[in-house]
Amino acid sequence: MSEKVCSYQDVLNHLNLTKANELFSMTRPVKDYKRPTEVFLEVLLYAILDVKEIDQTFVPYVWILLVWQNEYIYWNSSDFCGIENVTLPTEIMWKPDLTIEEMTEKDKAPPSPYLTINNMGKVFVQNDQVLVSTCRMQVHKFPFDVQSCTLSFKSAIHSVDEIRLVHHLNSSITTKWSRELMRTQYEWLFIDMTVSNKTVSLFGAEQDTIIYTISMKRRSVLYIANFLLPVLFFLCLDLASFLISDRGGEKLSFKVTVLLAVTVMQLILNDILPSSSDKIPLIAVYCIGIFALMMLSLLETILVMYLIERESASQDHESDTDQTLEEQERAINRHGCDREEKKWTPYGCICGVSAAKTPDERLQVGMTLQLENAKKGSISQPTEEPPAFEELSVELKEVVRILTLMLRRSKEEEKPSYWTRKTKTINRVYFILYVSAAFLFLVCMFSIWNEPEE
Repeated sequence: MSEKVCSYQDVLNHLNLTKANELFSMTRPVKDYKRPTEVFLEVLLYAILDVKEIDQTFVPYVWILLVWQNEYIYWNSSDFCGIENVTLPTEIMWKPDLTIEEMTEKDKAPPSPYLTINNMGKVFVQNDQVLVSTCRMQVHKFPFDVQSCTLSFKSAIHSVDEIRLVHHLNSSITTKWSRELMRTQYEWLFIDMTVSNKTVSLFGAEQDTIIYTISMKRRSVLYIANFLLPVLFFLCLDLASFLISDRGGEKLSFKVTVLLAVTVMQLILNDILPSSSDKIPLIAVYCIGIFALMMLSLLETILVMYLIERESASQDHESDTDQTLEEQERAINRHGCDREEKKWTPYGCICGVSAAKTPDERLQVGMTLQLENAKKGSISQPTEEPPAFEELSVELKEVVRILTLMLRRSKEEEKPSYWTRKTKTINRVYFILYVSAAFLFLVCMFSIWNEPEE
């Protein structure tokens, strides 16, 4: 007895499924129009391709499986050599008109050209889609944020009385299978995928909706290394600038340079974050706070330099006054040393001094005169002091006066002036306040960042 030979075409001929027969693709495949068609929908996440905060878009790569019942399809597999499944072109059969509410661009991946039917009338369609969907980003805690983007599937025109959307896989199984299938996650870490049903009313007609919510957490390591730490390092450099001398413009130019560097970081941040955020992102508050601290530090430096400049102007005025007094004193000494031999010093003149003899020579002459008087026996007789001793006495008095004046001036120079003491006090107090404010600000910022999401 020869074995029976069957083909798929025999099944199609039995079902009268040909391209010429358009009845299978025109209307919903039910024998009673009052009975809705149940469409089983399952979605698995295969990859996270992109998340654009500035555009508020989410680009996932998903696998979509649709199953529904066609009441006009049935055959006994034993009559056709055990054939239970047949693959057909998708344009032959009726398909549910499912759309994704959040989708903003046409699917770039080509749809599956085939579908599968079984002998019990089940129709299976599997598609891989690259979806460009809108997603409202909550960037308040950027870059430590957790985003939740939704994909809402519903019929375009059919009401709940015509198409019912059902899912079999619960959230835990969907999350588990998606995690196993995941190929790439971009800069994100996939957390879970929840499934929920909802009936919405649109233009007076109620429709079934299945919502898939994809939760993901941003990988923040690169943002910490490339943004948060550099800004913190700029703050440390601004603190270190207190060790630079306030005299000269080096400290001021250094602070301005650091402040401009933080401004550049803010411009980079402006290109990342969306302008439609409900709350100001914490990272923007972080940059603004550090910028404000640096600006106050710059203003303090300007104040200190102003006081130092004021002190320098006062010292220049005193120096001019002292120089005028010295010139007057020299003029008086010049008139007082009338016709006497005089020797000029930086602080005046010494009168009655021979210009040809040094003090040692004059002292030697005086001693020689005393020795000669002693030899002549006139030691006991009172004699007048020689002119050399008188000249030496006047000269010593003048030297003592000059040394006293120089010592007084050196003490005045060593003693810090009023504004110098004030600037040191201002620097010390402001540095303590600056460090305390920066520490409290950073602690508050990182504690808010670490708070759990609401």
